[in-house]
Amino acid sequence: MRMNEISYDNAAPVDGYGPGFFRIGGQVYDGSVLTGPAGSAKWGGYDDRDGLLKLAGQVDVLFIGTGAELAHIPSDLRAALEDSGIGVEIMNSPSACRTYNILLSEGRRIALALLPV
Repeated sequence: MRMNEISYDNAAPVDGYGPGFFRIGGQVYDGSVLTGPAGSAKWGGYDDRDGLLKLAGQVDVLFIGTGAELAHIPSDLRAALEDSGIGVEIMNSPSACRTYNILLSEGRRIALALLPV
């Protein structure tokens, strides 16, 4: 079997997660986190739209991890993101982490907003 090393040029991958935390690029973040081309930072959840809207023009798709279970996001948040040109994909946080890492390794223009599991 041939093994290929994955390189992440655009942002840091999600290394792991657990109850109430995420590890991104070797750094641990407690609670909700936003990560993408500009780096990783604490995220204030659905009410913290400014950080998400700043991604306009930088990313094509924002993955939102809704915690342990799949849940709807506020419809006005989805509309604001889509109106700014950001595609939105909603999934539970573990699935969002896996999908983000795969697409990040392909060099896609993506970001990830996560609520803890």
